[in-house]
Amino acid sequence: MEHLSKYLTRDIKLSCYEDKLFKSDLMFDDHMLVWFISGETKIIQAASTFHFKTGDIFLIPRNELATIINYPKNGLPHKTVVMHLSTERLKKFYEKIDFKKHSQPDQKIYRFSNHPLLESCLASLIPYFEVQGEFPENLATLKIEEAISILRLIDPGVDSVLANFDAPGKIDLISFMQRNFMFNMPLEKLGYLTGRSLSTFNRDFRKLFNTSPQKWLTDKRLELAYYQLAEKKKKPTEVYLEVGFEDLSHFSFIFKKKYGLSPNQLPISIH
Repeated sequence: MEHLSKYLTRDIKLSCYEDKLFKSDLMFDDHMLVWFISGETKIIQAASTFHFKTGDIFLIPRNELATIINYPKNGLPHKTVVMHLSTERLKKFYEKIDFKKHSQPDQKIYRFSNHPLLESCLASLIPYFEVQGEFPENLATLKIEEAISILRLIDPGVDSVLANFDAPGKIDLISFMQRNFMFNMPLEKLGYLTGRSLSTFNRDFRKLFNTSPQKWLTDKRLELAYYQLAEKKKKPTEVYLEVGFEDLSHFSFIFKKKYGLSPNQLPISIH
């Protein structure tokens, strides 16, 4: 995989994927502001799927599980400017201003496609990636604070996300796992998102599901794959990444082990 990242600072980078496809299951520790220079991205969450292309700008909140699939397009690489809005930096920003606090943050992906102020802010970073030497931290701070200010101008409700510094509280494990089983996350991350330590997560999981997390996750992903193949008539190459598998041959092997047919045979067998 040919992937290049140029960093101005640890919070600002230019990311470029030359390959046909790159897929990852992620939970960002920071809010991520992304501007598309070229290529396309598909973001799959528990209840929504988003498509982004050249010129699009979006903000994905921290602590949100997502499958992200990046594609080059029209002979051009998948190329983006990415800005990390860290909790540390956001705390410093919000300490200096008056704002109305929202009791319940709206954890959604925000789309700001082709907004002239925001696009101008992010595009102004491009020449800096060619400058030799260390990029001054004070300039990085100015550019990030400019981006935050523009986000707040476009959508004042974004404060409910950016100014929320709470760690996830303990939530219903069954409901969470039923919504998020297709994301390949370490169990420590799943525990954190449900307000549990790893040991408490494993204990609660076995008590509620009467099996191990690994076995339950594999079975749920295979069940979803079966549904997508048999009912939606999708191809295995369209399915395996979106249901939580990383490798097509491994997916085919364990699918056949469970159902007695390979994914390619399944649609034929039901006609």
